[in-house]
Amino acid sequence: MKTKSPEILLDEKALNKTLDAMAEAIAKELGGEPSLVLIGIRTRGVFLAQRLQEKIKKMTKKSPPIGTLDITLYRDDFSTLAKHPIVRPSSLPFDVEDKKVVLVDDVLYTGRTIRAALDQIVDFGRPALVKLAALVDRGWREYPIQADYVGLKLTTKANQTVQVRLAEIDGEEKVILVELPNNHS
Repeated sequence: MKTKSPEILLDEKALNKTLDAMAEAIAKELGGEPSLVLIGIRTRGVFLAQRLQEKIKKMTKKSPPIGTLDITLYRDDFSTLAKHPIVRPSSLPFDVEDKKVVLVDDVLYTGRTIRAALDQIVDFGRPALVKLAALVDRGWREYPIQADYVGLKLTTKANQTVQVRLAEIDGEEKVILVELPNNHS
């Protein structure tokens, strides 16, 4: 059976414009806040947070600090990930107490990643608020979690996945919709 070619949802230019719009929304709402911090979820959320930081800095002349979360140990499916999952360090070079946190991830799907990230953040302290920035919201939520800043919202099918490809990791810039082969056993 022939698999369908991936559909390009955002090319490099559209991806950049989408991040511009997200940064503008964040800057408009929170850009003047000295307590604003960005926290990226490994791996692509970290690079997206760095890009948002640069864009917010250009708009507001203020550069919100960035932290990094590796939520591996906080996942509710930790035991099913792999025999020896790779756990990388989280790095929050600031106190989250009373901060206005924008949590950044590439794709919002079931909400499980965000739930794990929230658990980890509160282990570091009690922020004043937490908002979510997701480049793509593809639906299919299993937890009552929604993004405050969304680049692209779409409804996917059960056999589809969204892949964000960034130059820092993948050597290319785009967001694609991939149709997975149906498994008929």
